[in-house]
Amino acid sequence: MSKVVLGKNQYGKAENRIVRIYRDSPRHEIHDVNVSTCLRGDFSAAHLAGEQSQVLPTDTQKQTAYAYAKEKGLQSIEDYGLALARHFVHDVEPVQGARIEIDEYAWQRAVVDGAEHDHTWIRKGQEVRTAAITVDTEGEWVVGGLKEMTILKSTGSEFAGFLTDPYTILEPTHDRVMATSLTAQWRFTTTDVDWETTFEGIKTHLVEQFAVVQSLALQQTLFEMGRAVLEAYPTIAEVRLAAPNKHHFVYDLSPFGLSNDNEVFNADDRPYGFIQATVTRDDAPPAGSAWDVYQGWLA
Repeated sequence: MSKVVLGKNQYGKAENRIVRIYRDSPRHEIHDVNVSTCLRGDFSAAHLAGEQSQVLPTDTQKQTAYAYAKEKGLQSIEDYGLALARHFVHDVEPVQGARIEIDEYAWQRAVVDGAEHDHTWIRKGQEVRTAAITVDTEGEWVVGGLKEMTILKSTGSEFAGFLTDPYTILEPTHDRVMATSLTAQWRFTTTDVDWETTFEGIKTHLVEQFAVVQSLALQQTLFEMGRAVLEAYPTIAEVRLAAPNKHHFVYDLSPFGLSNDNEVFNADDRPYGFIQATVTRDDAPPAGSAWDVYQGWLA
């Protein structure tokens, strides 16, 4: 008979919604985040015997996340996440590793009488900025990123020359709409980074490559996006990209006696192609715990 044993485990407080407003001048600043904390270590007694003496309550993790938004500040989600993770690992004895995952929601200032208002904002419907910070006994890792960046171009995309079999009915095309809701993550090799400038620069490179590459496949576009980021930022080891193909099919207007030269489309949300790629340096340092996620099953 095989023996039943406890496998990998972790625990934390998921999705703490924190809004930090800086009010130290007439022009206020806002940072709106969703923070998940996760602790790792030897918590076997809690699982095997219900013994809690080594377990820092998830409520304490929540309270710490809110308190640190004031004590340590929330200007850059990467710095804030590093401060939280370092605290849990260095100040809480049973904790051997901490993972902090953060989503940041952007706001733009309302315009009143032609000028930006000092303390009123409108939620921006663009991408969500992300960060995942891991601190453990082996080191520190920061993964920056974004998700839900919906981007579309009306031409400059092809799909032809693909493998066919008896079930293939797709027609090749040399002029199609290409659209996706991009998720991108990039692993840093250091924590000495200008986080804000770097994020904006990476986003610019991603959008630029999507726009200018004459794409023979979405896979090609993803590779060029990742390569542009790595060439621009030596402190980034790898870029991971995921892109659902948000299909736009030319609608048949012939029953109405109308031509349709790639002008009217049916935007179809499912099923969809889902393309993923990692673009990395051949000498990239080991990833360690950088990709050991919290909000997902343990690998």
